[in-house]
Order: sequence, then structure tokens, then C-alpha cells
Amino acid sequence: MRKPSVEDLGIDPGVLEWRRSQTDEGGIEVAFAGEWTLLRTSGKLISVFDEKEWSCFLDGVRKGEFDHAAS
Repeated sequence: MRKPSVEDLGIDPGVLEWRRSQTDEGGIEVAFAGEWTLLRTSGKLISVFDEKEWSCFLDGVRKGEFDHAAS
């Protein structure tokens, strides 16, 4: 089974409350829509995470697994 897109879920990104985190190198935005978490960069491609995926992503961030991507 393929992962659903924003369109598959019927979510309108324009009505969501996006939380922005930005540094000099760039930023990301996160919005929550029910059981789904949406992540976008520069307002373009939106990635969809279910609750387990989002929890694993945050765990990886806390452990520094993505630090190399920021440098």
C-alpha cells in the first residue's frame, strides 16, 4: 500500500495552521491535521506522516540522526 498524499487525504493545506522553524540556512513548516502530520519546506513539497512515523522522526531528531543534513 502506498503512502497517502495530501490530496488523497482531502486536506487543504491553505487552511491549516503551519508552525515555522527557520534558520539562516532555510526552514521547515509543520501542520497537524487529525492523525496526520504534514511537513513542508519553502511551501512546496508536502510530506505526510502518520503518528508512528512522526514519533520516529522526532526520536531521530532528538538523537542527532539528521545533524549531518544541516551542515
